[in-house]
Amino acid sequence: MLVSFMIRFRLSLVIAIALLFPKAVNAQVESDQVGAWYMYFWTTSFSDSKFGAQGDIQYRNWNVIGDLEQLLLRGGITWSANPTRNKFTLGYANITTGAFGDSDATVNESRVYQEALLFHSLLSKLFLTHRFRYEQRWVESQDFRTRFRYNIFINVPLNQDNLQKGAIYLAFYNELFINGQKDIGNNTEVDLFDRNRAYLALGKTLSDKLKVQAGYMVQTNINFSKGQIQLSLHHSI
Repeated sequence: MLVSFMIRFRLSLVIAIALLFPKAVNAQVESDQVGAWYMYFWTTSFSDSKFGAQGDIQYRNWNVIGDLEQLLLRGGITWSANPTRNKFTLGYANITTGAFGDSDATVNESRVYQEALLFHSLLSKLFLTHRFRYEQRWVESQDFRTRFRYNIFINVPLNQDNLQKGAIYLAFYNELFINGQKDIGNNTEVDLFDRNRAYLALGKTLSDKLKVQAGYMVQTNINFSKGQIQLSLHHSI
C-alpha cells in the first residue's frame, strides 16, 4: 500500500508541475548542439535617387538543418545621405519562430523597425559600420513590445587595401539587444538584457555586386549560450 501511495503521489506531483510550470517540461535548448543560419541579404537603389530598398531572408535552425528555429522575412525603404553613404531605413519583418526539438509548434511575430547605418574607416584598412535599430514588435500571445539594438561591424581585407572585387576579408560583428519593457503580458516578465551576438567570418568579394561569407556566431541570452554556423550571400541589385 505504501508503494502504491508513493507512486500515486509522484504521479500527482509530476502532473502538478506540468500544470503550474509548463516551461519546466518543455524540451530544453541544447547549448552544445551547433545550429546553422542560412541568409540572403539584398540592397538596391532607385536610379539616381537617394531612395532605395533593402531586405533579407534568413532560415535559422536549432541544428544544422531540419529543426526550425526561425524563418525571417524582412524588407524596407532606405534613404542615403550623400556623400557620406550613411543610410536610414523604415521597414517591416515577419518572423516565424519554431520550438526546439520534436515539437512543430510555432510563434508568429510582425515587426516594424527604424534603422540607421553609419559608415567610416580607420587606418585605411579597417572598414566599420555602426547599426542602430529600434523595433516595434507584435508577438503572438504577448503584449506589444519594443527593443533597441546596436551592432558594430568590422571588415578587414587581407589581400588588398579595399573590399572591392577579389578581396578576401575577415568579418566581425557584435550586436547587443535591449528590451524596451519587462512586462510582456500574461503575468510574464523578461529581462531588459535580451541577448548578445558575437560573430567572426571569412568573406570574399566575388564581384562589385556580390559577396559571400562563412563564419561562426555565438548567441548569448539570459538562459543559454549557443553557437551557430552562418552562411550568407550579400547582393547589390
